[in-house]
Amino acid sequence: MGILKTAIIGAAVYAGVKYITKKDPITGQSIVDDLLEKAPGWVEKAKGYTEDLKARASHVAEDLAR
Repeated sequence: MGILKTAIIGAAVYAGVKYITKKDPITGQSIVDDLLEKAPGWVEKAKGYTEDLKARASHVAEDLAR
């Protein structure tokens, strides 16, 4: 039973990797290429959210200290 389970999981992982690395015939990019292209923008957005969260947390801490 263990070898069958391992074979099924391996086949699923192989199919998933093959799907996300397959090039689109129209754009010539894969899903991975798309994610790598958009990642720097997401990092900048996350930095903005982090700064906003830190500012809110400091305001809440000041209000609780009063």
